[in-house]
Amino acid sequence: MEITSATAQATAVTQPSSSASISSDFDTFLKMLTTQLQNQDPLNPVDSADYAVQLATFSSVEQQTLTNQKLDTLAGLMGVQGMTQLAPWVGQEARSTAPVYMDGTPVTLSPNPKTGADSAILVVKDQSGTTVARETVPVQSATYSWTGHDITGANLPNGTYSLSLESYSDGVQIANEAIENYARIQEVQSGTTGPRLILKGGVSLAADQITALRNAS
Repeated sequence: MEITSATAQATAVTQPSSSASISSDFDTFLKMLTTQLQNQDPLNPVDSADYAVQLATFSSVEQQTLTNQKLDTLAGLMGVQGMTQLAPWVGQEARSTAPVYMDGTPVTLSPNPKTGADSAILVVKDQSGTTVARETVPVQSATYSWTGHDITGANLPNGTYSLSLESYSDGVQIANEAIENYARIQEVQSGTTGPRLILKGGVSLAADQITALRNAS
């Protein structure tokens, strides 16, 4: 039997199905080497250095897999620690540019018109991206209470909306930026990239998206 054939057959049955099978795979790998030795051409034996290379390669893969396991465990612990650190935020109001959940309760906005603006308009879009309201707001940095009315003045349906602020100078638009708003933090969850904060209405965002915290009124 040719060495290459024995190697292919052994390799086909030694592909690790999971990191938990490393130990058994290592035993199988040793059996593979034995099989190669038993079936090699005696007139053309494989250089012992080739076996050493194979063994070293498998050992390297084994160590890398174990390292990845440890990193996954560490990441999990850090995620739990992150949630523990953010737990005191639950119940407070976070300021961010995340979408807003409107259910008829006024939402506090923190507009920041562009320097030089003499007028500003709050633009409200629904989840499909359709503009459902445009509302003139004061050109100031003080908070503003948005009551959730559409273009006709009727109450908007309960739902999540994205807000932006258009700044104008002498009738010319000079900026269109997301507007910050306050929403109550209801929960802290573990995410693939770290802890996530769940705001009113199920709006989710990362902790680094929050620019301020305040006690809920």
